[in-house]
Amino acid sequence: MGVLAIAGGRPIRTAPYPSWPMFTDEEWQALRQVVESGQWWGRTPGSRVEAFEEAFARYQQAPFCVACTNGTIGIYLALKGAGVKPGEEVIVPPYTFIATATAVLDVGAVPVFADIEESSLNLDPQDVANKITPRTTGIVAVHIGGRPADMDALKALAERHHLILIEDCAQAHGASWKNRRVGALGTAGSFSFQASKNITAGEGGAVTTADRQIYESVWSLHNCGRSLHGARYDHFRVGGNHRMTEWQAAILLVQLQRADQWHQKRQRNAAYLNSLLRELEIVEPVRDDPRITENAYHLYIFRYRQDRLPAVSRQRFLEGLRAEGIPVSPGYKPLYREPAFSKASLDDHPFARYYDYSRVVCPVTEKVCRDEAVWLTQNVLLAEPSDLEDVARAIAKIRDNYRELLN
Repeated sequence: MGVLAIAGGRPIRTAPYPSWPMFTDEEWQALRQVVESGQWWGRTPGSRVEAFEEAFARYQQAPFCVACTNGTIGIYLALKGAGVKPGEEVIVPPYTFIATATAVLDVGAVPVFADIEESSLNLDPQDVANKITPRTTGIVAVHIGGRPADMDALKALAERHHLILIEDCAQAHGASWKNRRVGALGTAGSFSFQASKNITAGEGGAVTTADRQIYESVWSLHNCGRSLHGARYDHFRVGGNHRMTEWQAAILLVQLQRADQWHQKRQRNAAYLNSLLRELEIVEPVRDDPRITENAYHLYIFRYRQDRLPAVSRQRFLEGLRAEGIPVSPGYKPLYREPAFSKASLDDHPFARYYDYSRVVCPVTEKVCRDEAVWLTQNVLLAEPSDLEDVARAIAKIRDNYRELLN
């Protein structure tokens, strides 16, 4: 294939992958209708917010849904609505966006990190079991990249130890475990509609659950402590204003109409890309699991096998791919290594300040973050199969000319 682009050769690809977000005149029309309606506040009968809650609950096969400001607040509302209290411990993975853990801090509880499985990059149920103490009251299972975590094992653990199980579904719109969509498999689930997400209004979130009591608690917490059954100026608890706007709901209702079309295309293209990468010795897709009946593929994550190309670091491999026109990234670093979890940062937290996160080591997470993970974002999977072949061609080109990366 010639000289590597990073060494002065011609890149495999010069055309961009599909941009995101995707929109049409339908989004403009939806916004215009909100403006002209004069109904700009979402908590009124017949609002677009209520319409979106009903539609998204159906989409995720959840009995109840509360739309809110963003996914971070969604996790907070789910934890608090389920009864997590200050000083209690909640087990979270270290391979996730920081909001998974900081939402625990926001309710006054303490995040405890359990390692991930090498096969799935999701929470390792065995390590979760090792981290349970008398202070543990909850687990947050992240469906990383849109791939459902092992909900059978995690639910069994939660039931055995009487723990709540929150699903962080920020990246998992449409994902399903054993033919049931995520979000109401545990105690409650939280979704994000931030700009990069598989459906988006720039920001926004939702909490889903099958538990009516938790639904009513979350609804009250997100709406200034009001009750579903009370008058407008009756406030039954201390809540916040975490309501979704009519503007966001209007856009999301349009995006939701296209969600299955996008979702199916991502899955088809991911399956094709998996088949291409399995033919290359220096990378491998994340292992299949037949219990995952739908993967949302917010991220397409594959492994760089540095043991098969020991002279080339993961960082150098990424640089080579980017030079070939493939928009890859290394993804997360271990969350407990973030400055936010330093003693100085947590000094004013009444409980977490006693935890020394500098001593936390999760070996699988360390290895994945340092040496292995390679990310492509969901919009790449909305390209055509021939565009995905460029990914495989670029990797093969690096494999065959890797010595040019050693200079």
